[in-house]
Amino acid sequence: MVHASLRAIGPVERDADGVIDALQAAVGPAGTLLMVLGAEDPWAWVNERPEEVRAALLADATPFDAWQTASDPEVGALAEVFRRRPGTVMSDHPEGRFAAWGRRAMEFTTDVPWDDYFGPGSPLERFVEAGGRVLRMGADENTTTLLHYAEYVAPIAPKRRIRRHRLVAGPDGPSVRVVDALDDEAGIVDYSPGDYFTVILRQFLSDRRPRRGRVGGAPSELIDGNELVSFAVAWMERHLA
Repeated sequence: MVHASLRAIGPVERDADGVIDALQAAVGPAGTLLMVLGAEDPWAWVNERPEEVRAALLADATPFDAWQTASDPEVGALAEVFRRRPGTVMSDHPEGRFAAWGRRAMEFTTDVPWDDYFGPGSPLERFVEAGGRVLRMGADENTTTLLHYAEYVAPIAPKRRIRRHRLVAGPDGPSVRVVDALDDEAGIVDYSPGDYFTVILRQFLSDRRPRRGRVGGAPSELIDGNELVSFAVAWMERHLA
């Protein structure tokens, strides 16, 4: 599972496509690449309004289409290029959409849960169970999506939840659908100084010392997914309960 900043990597032959070519060559025909996409959503402001008016406000929105809607710009340009590549498949979810390529791509992207899309049964759980590794190449410290799965596993209560309304394309035309999940924007609990994903990642990199190197100009880490989730769950239990 790849999180990368093309700006941090620097000039590369064939730009983003060159990076993906190299990643595909590295994992080989027996391997699989996974990236989180999310979805571009100019109508996200609707979910800040009262629930009873959201459906009406979405009447003129462009419906989400798993194959056509662009990636969330916040996940970076590499993910959007990966989405458009031949052979890439995608999960059909407007919030927790993933793209995958390789031998197990369909396994990670088919029949994903609608609610709690980062939790049990999600592509993230499947990734952990498959022994997946996270490759970070100059990515921001608060962007390690696998930590959202740890939020579901962590034995703390209560956990803050959110409800979003999305206009989604379907065989009978677009319809408004409701998504319920743990709060993956503000966090499952209040935490001071605020961003506990960055704190967890920094402590993990310091304590566990995963494999490190440079890809172009980008400081990079290759992290065992199971190890990161176990570390994060223990940290959350100590600091967020």
